[in-house]
Amino acid sequence: MSAATALLIAAALAGCGTTTYFAGRTLPPSGLANRVLIAIQNPSALSQGALQFVDAYYDIRFKYNSANTAPAFAISGYSGAQPITIQNMPEELAGAVYGYGDGSFNLISYNQEKTNGAISGFNGHSSSVFITRNQLYVFAANQATHVLTVIDRTPTNGGSYALSLPGVYRVSVNPGGSAALAFVQNSNFVYYPRKLTSGQTISYSGGPSTWPTGAVDCEPQNAPGWCLFQALSPDDNQPLAFDRPVKAVFSADGGTAYVLNCGPECGGSAASVSSLPVAPLIYLVGQQSGLLPTHSGLASNTIPIPGGASNALIDSSTMYVVGQKLMSDGLFGGYMTVVNLLTKAVVPSTSQVPNPVSISDGAPGALSRMLEADDSTLWIGMTQCTNGERASHNLPYGCLTMVNTTTNAVTLLPYIGDATGIAAVTGLHKVYTAEGGQVYIYSTVDGSAINNQYVTVTGTAYDVAYMDALSDADNTVY
Repeated sequence: MSAATALLIAAALAGCGTTTYFAGRTLPPSGLANRVLIAIQNPSALSQGALQFVDAYYDIRFKYNSANTAPAFAISGYSGAQPITIQNMPEELAGAVYGYGDGSFNLISYNQEKTNGAISGFNGHSSSVFITRNQLYVFAANQATHVLTVIDRTPTNGGSYALSLPGVYRVSVNPGGSAALAFVQNSNFVYYPRKLTSGQTISYSGGPSTWPTGAVDCEPQNAPGWCLFQALSPDDNQPLAFDRPVKAVFSADGGTAYVLNCGPECGGSAASVSSLPVAPLIYLVGQQSGLLPTHSGLASNTIPIPGGASNALIDSSTMYVVGQKLMSDGLFGGYMTVVNLLTKAVVPSTSQVPNPVSISDGAPGALSRMLEADDSTLWIGMTQCTNGERASHNLPYGCLTMVNTTTNAVTLLPYIGDATGIAAVTGLHKVYTAEGGQVYIYSTVDGSAINNQYVTVTGTAYDVAYMDALSDADNTVY
């Protein structure tokens, strides 16, 4: 069933008083079938954070058939400060919102439009945090306290584990929730955690001398439940061929982790993508298999990226890699490079489909935003685009880019501030964005602006998510 058909059925059912719409989902208390959630900072003098949502079908903050024009619907019970990211999980009818102001990590019930409570156990503020879709494991990079936090919410070895990793600042978790990778700023190494069996807990309780080969920390040391390892073969004496790795994205079949080597934009030498097998990295007890690669093995599975590599999105066998390329004048310019994962090579450029293509500039190595939408479009959001190559040479610039993935044609949207959030309202040919602290709407047909008069918010809009998406894939890559 197409998204558009689902919307028509939902509207018909709602009109007949039925309480369900597509995929057997229950109509929420608001009665809205197409909701975009907005993370708002400082919405009032009495609050540092709020989660409001709007009707993304009519682009209004109140019911279409109601005379009520009060402020937008809100997620009840939310009290986090300065929310900055929404991890969108529409298949699970849930979201997870991180508030940087107070370090809170709140689970959101989409079908009840309220919080399901905050998760505790973090070790300071998190520069990167993800929860698995089954909501049993949370991984967070706590850079100031130099630990990778693992929050295990299962009955076995459950609890919070602070694995020592100085400088850790990014984490990546595979969609299946079985593998996690941790990245250290200004480092050429990648790390992964693993849960221990009860027998291993006993064997490794004598301190570092009793830990398994390759472990860099096991916690708590007197009875460890988790250990942290380098993602390299313990039998290889050479470091792996990473170059300022910053994150990983995962293949459609879940078997490969593609590590993005940030290169020059992060102080390294060359941007590239390196592939790692996921099977040896699985943290679930007893499910690991195979061997980690050696230095030479990884080098042979590394693809040079001409346009920079600090973020990426995979669609089947195609990977879209974005980054900031160091230009001859010492400034950085934004580029997108298309990679064929079957041939393990950059797709050759043609006169009709150039590759790489120039996109919005941004802060080198910073978290960008990426999301696919209707009409074969890919949307890319950057921050600090005023400091790049385009602005410095008085060329048209902006922080938001729309790319047609069929032709690689680029539409650079005008500058209205940092682009910190993107939500694809699939089936309705539009995207919502958070730019410069406000909510905007664009057509995926031609990139034109749609009237946002009735979805603007009081405060600073920082992230957006389409709560009623068909799939968890409708989730901003950040």
